[in-house]
Order: sequence, then structure tokens, then C-alpha cells
Amino acid sequence: MTIVEELTIHGPAGANRRFRLEGDEIGLGRSHENELCYPDDASLSRKHLILVKGADGWSVRDLTSKNGTLVNGVRLAGDHMLRPGDRVEAGQLVMTCDRPEIAPPPVTFFGGDAAVVGTGTIMTSLDAILSSQTQAQIATKEMARPAGAMSFAHPAVVALIRAGRELSGQMPLPDLFRLILDLSLDAVRAERGALLTVEAGELVPQAVRGDGLKISTTVRDLVLEQKSSVLVRDTLLDDAFKMRQSIHDQQVRSMMAVPLQTEDRVIGMIYVDSRFFVREMTQDDLNLLTVLANVAAVRIEHQRLGEVERKEKETARDLEKAAEIQMGLLPSGPPVMEGFELAGHNVACKTVGGDYYDYFPMPEGALGVALGDVAGKGMPAALLMTSLQARVQLLCEDASHLGRMMERLNRSVATHCPVNRFITFFFAVVEPDGRMRYCNAGHNPPLLLRAATGAFERLEEGGTILGILPRTGYVEAEVRMERGDVLTIYSDGVTEAVDLAGEDYGEDRLCAFLQSKGADPALAVAEALRAEVTSWVAGAPPTDDVTLVIVRRV
Repeated sequence: MTIVEELTIHGPAGANRRFRLEGDEIGLGRSHENELCYPDDASLSRKHLILVKGADGWSVRDLTSKNGTLVNGVRLAGDHMLRPGDRVEAGQLVMTCDRPEIAPPPVTFFGGDAAVVGTGTIMTSLDAILSSQTQAQIATKEMARPAGAMSFAHPAVVALIRAGRELSGQMPLPDLFRLILDLSLDAVRAERGALLTVEAGELVPQAVRGDGLKISTTVRDLVLEQKSSVLVRDTLLDDAFKMRQSIHDQQVRSMMAVPLQTEDRVIGMIYVDSRFFVREMTQDDLNLLTVLANVAAVRIEHQRLGEVERKEKETARDLEKAAEIQMGLLPSGPPVMEGFELAGHNVACKTVGGDYYDYFPMPEGALGVALGDVAGKGMPAALLMTSLQARVQLLCEDASHLGRMMERLNRSVATHCPVNRFITFFFAVVEPDGRMRYCNAGHNPPLLLRAATGAFERLEEGGTILGILPRTGYVEAEVRMERGDVLTIYSDGVTEAVDLAGEDYGEDRLCAFLQSKGADPALAVAEALRAEVTSWVAGAPPTDDVTLVIVRRV
């Protein structure tokens, strides 16, 4: 039996990570107490599921999460023993169970350890070149040179000046990679070469000059792992290379490889070689290419950071425009309804959000009230919210039976909603005489505060969340609002607002707050509740959108 040892976790927007299963238990959820913590995924519960190691391997168990866990497309009811190829879905995450990797064949070091560096191989490093000892040696050599020998016309000086000048300009990364390789080849007068960078643990060619390049894995490892610069002056005379068939096939006579190093981090390598023995590469060539590669690595990192910054600014501008459009879709203010006060409030935890509320005038003076919460945050949730609003506006034209209306809405959402996305939704029709019909699709039960008793009724009747089960049914329920009664419809960003200690605001605090404000106007209650939640989080980063609607019968 094959035991699962690793998971590949696929997050939103293509973000992936590999996670090795170690220990006895591994928790997953929004809370920071979990080993696998995803605080930005609102569709996860604080403690969503747990992975447990047993004698036969790892099993997964759902911790009675709000939105459940799917294994191979089936909702998880008990423990499930994980097998290679299993697919586990929780919130916006998809976890695939990987088969244990077969160990790669061992690296063969031809000629034994002593032959890794041959008799004709020269090695150095950036630290050695820049060390005080090396500088002292260079100074001693310079004193022995004839006056003016190390002038600005010296090839090394010319190469570094040219590199500094040409690398100072702004250019796309592909052009920068090609320029760096051309400068490197010119500096040491090599025939062929390649610039490679480390991307997600793999060495990726970014610029190549010449055909059929083959780089020794031994040289590669020396450069990347030991930060060594390697020069093989003549492969025909070098003990470590003269018997290598790949070297002979390429007719390579001399080669150099140096790290693209920024401070203590190696981000790639530059490799150059020559197939014809036009000139012997020297220690000075190796030193020059090592220093040039350091300058180039710093320039690459600056360019990457610059591109990231530019993209972030563009994204921020786009999000600001999207936020303006989204705010225009929400009500500018509550409608006037005789005998009732209404107030609404919405704040996205990011620039745009997935919460939605609206009012709908109905025949004979009735009013429809809606509040929805799309799983997730940011732009994906905002787009789904816009789609939901359009569907609700169309379907609520026939609100004679809210259960049937919700069934049609659910089928439409399930057809177009992406995998791992869903919507909780509440819709009510308030009549002028106080009767209220409602249907709750998996949303936090709105709280109806009775003025006469100070007690709450939780409006739970309806059905499951939208977008999961396209053929499920919904029911309509009815209550009556008496004078002084207050209805609070809210998203889970209210009760799940987390303070700096990691504690939720919770429904109990919400109920106590509403009881203390039961006689206040609807607008005052909404503004006070907004201030209450803001005070509760007290500097903690927002974790979810906050939306609420207050309906008070006067």
C-alpha cells in the first residue's frame, strides 16, 4: 500500500505550495493556531479540517466546518484515508495527494573526490575577490606594474565601465538577460554561453548564445551550492574533464561558470565556453566575470522589484476604479417606507469586496430586502457579487413565492459559479402591515429583536448555500414585525471580526449590543454597530467584509 507523504496545495490565483506531511496531526483553517493557516480565505472555518497520522498513513477529518470538505468531489462525512491521487477541497484550496517521489540517481563524481576539481581548474568566489587579503595582493601586484599599466584602457576596466553604463537603463527582463550575457561573452572573449536563473527551485535558461550547450552538473552544483566561480583552462589537459564524452562531443576547450550572486543569495549562474583554443582564459578573466555577474545579479533583482512595484501600482489603480464602480452598485441610501426605518452599511476588507445588499420596491407598498456574501475577498468575489446582483434584480420581479425564486437563483449561480465558490444569501419581503416573508440560503440567521420581550428570533428557514447543489429545494417562511421590533441582517464579517488576541466578536456580543440599542433609530443602530466592530478589532488587520441592514418598525 502506497502511503501519501506530500500534498500539493493549489490556492487562489494559481498560488501553489508543496507541503510534507510530518508529525501526528496537522490542522488547516483561518486561525493562526493551524499548521496550515489561510486567514484570507473567508470560505474556510477557523478550524476547518485536520490531517491525522495513523498506522496505515494519513487520514483527513472535517471539523464540522461551516462549508464542509470535499474528497474526490464527495462531501466528507467521517474520516477518509488518503491515497495517492486523492483530491481534497476546502474553501478556495484544492489539495492533491502526491505519490512519494522516487529518489534521483546518485551524482557520479568521475575520478573520485579529488577529481572534482582537476589539475587545470581554477576556483574562486566573490568573497575571496573582495576580501582584504585579495585586495592587498592586488595592490602589491599593481605596485609592481609599470606606471600607467592599469589604465582606463585596460580590458577589464573597459568591460566594467561598459557594464555599469549599459545596465543602468530600464529595460524588460528578457532584454536585460540577453544584454548581460552579451557583456559577459565580450568581457572574457568567449564563444558561447548561457544565463540561467533559479525559478521555483529549477534552473531555467533565460538567454543562450550557441547551439547544443551542455553544462557539467558538477560545475553547476559548485556554482549554485558553494557560490564558487570555476575556470577550466583546457579540458584536454584537465584530469576532471579530459575523459568526459560530452565535453569531447562539443569540442569544448575552455569554460567558465560563475554565480549570479546578490549578497549571500545565488539567483542563477552565467556559463561561457570556447570550442577553439584562440586564447587561454585566465584567473583575471574569472575574477572579472565573477564581479560582473555580481553587478548583473543586483541589476536583475532591482529590475524584478521594479516590475513588481509597477504591476502593484497598476493593480491598485484598477482596484480603485473597480471600487468606485462597485460602490455605485450599492444603494446610495435607504428607501422611504411608511411605518419603517431602514439603514444599510458596507465596508470591504480589501479595496473591493464580495458582500452585497440592496432594496427592491414591491407592489402595494411592500419592500424587498437582500443581503448576500460571496465566498472569498478581493476582485474574484467582487465580480461574482456583481453577477449575483444582476440575477437578483431580474428574478425578484416575481417574488410571489420566495422558495421558488431562490431555487431559480441557485440553479443560475451553480451553472456559472467557479469551483470552490459559493454564496450565502438572505431575501425578505416586508409588507406595510408588518408581515414579512423570507428565505435564507445558508446565510447567518438574521436577528429579529422583539420590543415587547427583549428576546430574539433567528430567521433560519430556507435552504442551503447557493452554488453547490443546483437541484436542491428552498422554503419560504413568514413572521410578523410588531411596532418597535428591530431586524438585523448581517454578514459574518460582523460576528467573525477578530481582535488582536484572536477572539471573535461573536453572536452573543452582537445580541447584547442590539438589546442595548433597541429603542434607537435604525440609522443610529447601524452607525453604532459599525463603530462597535471597528473598536473591537482595534488595529488588527481586517479579515472579512462587514455588511449589515437594519429594519425597524416604528
